[in-house]
This record gives sequence, structure tokens and C-alpha cells, in this order.
Amino acid sequence: QEQLVESGGGLAQAGGSLRLSCAASGDSFGMYGLAWFRRAPGKEREFVASIARGGTDTRYTNSVKDRFTISRDLTKKTLYLEMNDLKPEDTAIYFCAADTHGRNWPHASEYNYWGQGTQVSVSS
Repeated sequence: QEQLVESGGGLAQAGGSLRLSCAASGDSFGMYGLAWFRRAPGKEREFVASIARGGTDTRYTNSVKDRFTISRDLTKKTLYLEMNDLKPEDTAIYFCAADTHGRNWPHASEYNYWGQGTQVSVSS
């Protein structure tokens, strides 16, 4: 069983930056496809970004392209989401997720493990 723990959320002003981290506990981190999803107040969970097992294939939802960057550190077993030029509409709980098949599809149903989430709030 894999455990994922997010950190790095908080309050930021519009135009600011935050970096989210997601630490994994198990030994199979390098085999996973990994992703970030978010759930804004009153909205359903949505895909944000993902990175496939090989580490070079990434995907982003259109609203965060050129602002957010997903990356991972295999030695630290940690997934990151660098968020720049934050907007109030980025306010949400952010979740990391792992797909044991190593894919980076943008569908939540493909992911086997989930973290508990970290709150990001962006003020205007």
C-alpha cells in the first residue's frame, strides 16, 4: 500500500508562487505515473497536471499551461508542482495521485493512490 502526503499549500497573493510537494512512502515511486488534481469550492475535482513513468511525458490542463510545472525527484520519492503567476481561480484543495500502470492520463479513475490534499488559497 502506497501512502502519499502533500505539503506546501498555503495563502498566496495573485501573481505569486507556491510549490507543492507530494512525498511517497513505498519503494515503487519510480514505476508510477503521477498527477495533481484539484477541487475548488463548489466544483468537482479536476485534472491539473501529470507525468508519466519515464519522466518526460507531461500533460497540463489548459488553464495552467505556462504557469505550472510538474516534476519529480526519484531519490527523494517526491512529486512537485511549481505554481507561478497564481490566480484566484487556482484556489482549491490540491491532491497528488499515483497510477501503478505508469501512465499519465488526465482521468481520476485511472489513479490507484491518493493523498489527503493540501489547501491553496489565492487572494486578489
